Amino acid sequence: MEFWNTYFRVAEPANPDDVTQTLWNDEAQIKAYYAQDDKYQAAVMEQYQLYVEMADRVSIRRGLANTFFLTLNTAIIALVSVFWKDRPEGLPAWYLLPALLLTLGLCFAWFWLVRSYRQLNSGKFAVIGALERRLPASPWWNGEWKALRGEEREKSTYWAFTHLEVWVPLLFGLAYIFGASVVIITSI
Repeated sequence: MEFWNTYFRVAEPANPDDVTQTLWNDEAQIKAYYAQDDKYQAAVMEQYQLYVEMADRVSIRRGLANTFFLTLNTAIIALVSVFWKDRPEGLPAWYLLPALLLTLGLCFAWFWLVRSYRQLNSGKFAVIGALERRLPASPWWNGEWKALRGEEREKSTYWAFTHLEVWVPLLFGLAYIFGASVVIITSI
């Protein structure tokens, strides 16, 4: 179980409280640089908008990576299905082993990439939550999450996409193992 928690556990989203102390610069320096409160609020808003855009770009890259791996795995299944049906007579089923190892490697790479993007987004969203504390409204941290999960942030009310997303590469890997096992067993 420790092995699983070390390498496969998907971290819970970070909390803005954890980053608030390190996010903000010294108040005296800020006041000296921004002589008027309007300039200060404009700077906070500009940084907030930039950071939300950066988080959105990470999410877009994550979606593109998922699309790439989903397309690649679908193509692999189609190719194996077509070519295995018309394989030369006498070709042992063990020839599938290198292909199985390659596809399992792709599934693990996909899993680790999804996990990495989730951790990166978790940190970015914690910073966004901390930035929202200096804005008039907190649409993401306080608004959206409370609307989705309620006051107690109950996990059973809303499952984040990333909780489901990590299972897709694992399910593809299991499908490859099952398919290869069936082919090997039926050809013996």
